[in-house]
Order: sequence, then C-alpha cells, then structure tokens
Amino acid sequence: MNITVTKPFMPPYAEFQEYLAGIWEREWLTNNGPLLNELEIKLKKHLDVDHLLFLTNGTIAIQIAIQALDLSGEIITTPFSYVATTSSIVWERCRPIMVDICPDTLNIDPSKIEQAITDKTTAILATHVFGNPCDVEAIAAIAKKYNLKVIYDAAHAFGTKYKGKSLLSYGDVSTCSFHSTKLFHTVEGGAVTTNNPDINKKMSMMRNFGHSSVTEFGGVGINGKNSEFHAAMGLCNLKYIDEVMAVRRRLSVQYFQNLEGVPVKFQKTTPQSDYNYSYFPVIFEDEATLLKLVEFLNLNSIFPRRYFYPSLTKLPYVSGQSAPIAEDISRRILCLPLYHTLSLEEVDMICRFIKQELCCE
Repeated sequence: MNITVTKPFMPPYAEFQEYLAGIWEREWLTNNGPLLNELEIKLKKHLDVDHLLFLTNGTIAIQIAIQALDLSGEIITTPFSYVATTSSIVWERCRPIMVDICPDTLNIDPSKIEQAITDKTTAILATHVFGNPCDVEAIAAIAKKYNLKVIYDAAHAFGTKYKGKSLLSYGDVSTCSFHSTKLFHTVEGGAVTTNNPDINKKMSMMRNFGHSSVTEFGGVGINGKNSEFHAAMGLCNLKYIDEVMAVRRRLSVQYFQNLEGVPVKFQKTTPQSDYNYSYFPVIFEDEATLLKLVEFLNLNSIFPRRYFYPSLTKLPYVSGQSAPIAEDISRRILCLPLYHTLSLEEVDMICRFIKQELCCE
C-alpha cells in the first residue's frame, strides 16, 4: 500500500448522503443555494472573520482579489509559493516582483520589500507558507507607508491564529484554497475574506458575472460561484476539523521526536502563532541528499513531494529576477506524508527509512 504525501479527509458517507438527499429534493444545485449560504455563515464563525465568500477555487480567489482592489503595474510577491500565486498576478496583467524569503520561516522577508518598491508598485501579495504566519505587522507598516494594498495567499492557513486573532483577518483580502489536498476541503473550492464591507460587496458581484441584481450589472465579473455539492462536503468536513488538526499535530510531534539529531532543518514557526500543522516540510543539507532519499522512499512505496519546487523565479514568464535563498531552499526542501489516516507507526517507519538513508543509525 502506497503512502502518499497527503490524502483527503473523508467524512462519514451517510452524512454526505443526507445532504445529497436534500439537494435532490430542492433541485437547487448552484447560484447561491441554501447549503452554500450555510457554509459561508459557519466558516465566518469558525474562522472569526467579518466577511467570507465561498468560491470555485483558490486561484479564482486571488484573481478576484486583484480585480476588486483595482491593482495594476507591479505587485511585490514571494518566489516560494505554489505557481498560482504568481500566475494569477500575470493573468491579471500585472508584473510580479519577487522578494526573497527568510530562510527560517520561509515567508517573504519584510526587510527586503522596501528596496523593491517603485512608482509602479500597487500591492504586496504574500503567502503564509505551509500555514506559517507572515510578519503581518511589518508588512502592514510598509503598506501604510507607501499606500499599498495587501493580499495574503492563505491557501495553507486554515485555522491558523496569530496573537489569538484569525490570520485570515489581516491584510485587505486573504484568499483560501479548499482543494482536496488541503487541511479543510470541499473537493474543489476556495474563498476570499476581508474586513471591508465595500470590498466584500465588490467581490460578491465579481464572482457572479458582475450581477448587482437579477437584471443589473455593477461591473465586469467572472463565474467564481461554487455548487451545493461542494458546500455539502464542506459542511460535513467542518464538523471534524478540530479532530483533523489534533491528529496532524500528534503526527507532527512524532516526526519531530523521531528526527531529532538527524541532519535536517525544520521551518521555524512564527512566534505567538497557533499553527495548524497543514504540512511537514524538512530541509536537507543539499539537493543530492534529497534526491537520493526520495528515490529510496519511492522504492519503499513512500511518496513525499518536493514542495515548493522549483522557485517561481524559474517560471518561463518571470524573467530577469533572482531570489538566492528561495532558489536554494526550493532545491533542498521536501514535504513528508501527513494526513488524517496516517498512523504513528507509519511515521515511525518513514523516519527509520530516513535515518537509514542518511546514515544516522
């Protein structure tokens, strides 16, 4: 049996089936249905945010955020994230300006942001890498000084808190992914959150073709709506999210204990944050060691993932930019398997293989 880097949490089938029966009875499949509204209300309460819109996916969420904030020109961003963070900027006809990362937190380094600001800069789009909070206070101070908007790609940050406050409440807009690989999923899905009611109203119109009413349009929009079926999965999974996070924490602690003394480094969690254990990344001394280990693990039916690799500075549509730290880390980082049904014994086995290959035993 293969041990993959992740597997989606699946709620009891009977609970999902109960929601399906209601969908069949109502014959209301999409277009702001009752389950979608229920999910948005419950997510707002659970995540402690003022406004939340459930969307098609996390990529559409970033694109809508860029449009809603009227961004143009250059957007400062991170080279260490999933490709959607950068591609969404390019898709919206803006230019991504890469600022290197902190080698410990793996997030964008605020001390390097100001030197990248020009008269064309309109925003900062930063990622909470693996759910680890960015230095939101430093970024907010820079944004205020230069009158910039702030978007946080919070695809990994479901449930993370900073200083007791929801991480999704920082910035002008935060974007979420509820893809099946995520801590909380709706099979496919995403969301935008904001504290600003006017921005929320604008994004709400944008996700529904720009409709301000049935017969009127408030501006250009896109089809960013999601369905009752996806909302049903979200309602099922939300009931179990605390249990899911607790299991992942136990598994992560087991990894840390087993890998003590092994020549690897771990991401440094931002102080005063309540982390969600969405991933378990390890950083090796060099790429050759990583590649050798991956090959050995694969031979034993264990499939970690090089995440994020390569650095986004290497994208064909991002030219003439470099980020030495991100480029180096991306070659040496590996996410180990972490999911709800992974057992402590399997974690022990994975770690034994790692120790065997790295000659630590």
